[in-house]
Amino acid sequence: MEKTDLRSLNYTELESFVAGIGQPRFRTDQLFSWLHEKCAGSFEEMTNLPAALRQKLSENCELVTLEKVERFESALDGTRKYLFRLDDDTLQNNVIESVFMRYKHGNSVCISSQVGCRMGCSFCASTIGGLERNLEPSEMLEQVYRIGKDTGERISNVVIMGTGEPMDNLMNVLRFLELISSDKGLNISRRNITVSSCGLCDRIRAFADTKPDATLAISLHAPNDALRQRLMPVAKKWTVAEVVAAADHYFEKTGRRITYEYSLIDGVNDSAECAKELSALLKGKNCHVNLIPVNPVKERDYNPATHGNVLNFKNILEKNSINATIRREMGSDINAACGQLRKSYAAK
Repeated sequence: MEKTDLRSLNYTELESFVAGIGQPRFRTDQLFSWLHEKCAGSFEEMTNLPAALRQKLSENCELVTLEKVERFESALDGTRKYLFRLDDDTLQNNVIESVFMRYKHGNSVCISSQVGCRMGCSFCASTIGGLERNLEPSEMLEQVYRIGKDTGERISNVVIMGTGEPMDNLMNVLRFLELISSDKGLNISRRNITVSSCGLCDRIRAFADTKPDATLAISLHAPNDALRQRLMPVAKKWTVAEVVAAADHYFEKTGRRITYEYSLIDGVNDSAECAKELSALLKGKNCHVNLIPVNPVKERDYNPATHGNVLNFKNILEKNSINATIRREMGSDINAACGQLRKSYAAK
């Protein structure tokens, strides 16, 4: 018999589950608190539940927890990179990675939404090896919960920008948002949550229609179709114009400013001409461009843009009234970029 994944249930579903096993209604609040506020790692920790109930839960339910396999901490800025093992023997490389970052405005965690990725972006380590499977809501939540436990610090921001394409796992991402922002759990504001996408336009529009109140980050990386198709296979299905139109739809539905992620690759997409073309594409839109010198991946023949080209690119955008920043490099001494740690672990 398949066990119930308790941590993936929302409050209403948990309430029905509690009633279905003959327990009084107040047990729902107790159980939900243990799952999402106290972030319990076992049923035995749930000490205000009767021993008989804890035993029943352990026999009939699954309490998804992630095992910390490795943790690296940057000597430069205190960034921590985590490798977690999934409770899934069917996977060859059943590990995922997450990153903890400290900022002046609060602690942020970057989580994965899939095991591997099938988007095939040519500059990204996450997609090497393809997609294994989607992560369940509980497995996404657990990345935040275990890191919170490990650091002993409050997490105020979450970025779904690790391994995987969140829009390719949309229903589980929506459930994650519901649970992580619950006032009965960690109560992380959705305005402090960012969800990324490489441009699955139909999913972005569907996401917008739920009015999720999160920030949408579009991985654009090129200002035209020819260059984007060279970098990202998804561009063969969705044009740059369609991606921007989907982002506009998101802004219309939510009122949330769009972030465009742009990885600058030396000699590929870092020219003044690209900057001018991007400025024209985004002119008049309520958006922000996050410029990212690409992380070198040994399997990919790409190098980060020079510091001078990055500054020139930013200056051209700003002269055209496009808000732009250069992403602060975090954890560069511990391979904190997406997919690097998981891949090196698999190789070992």
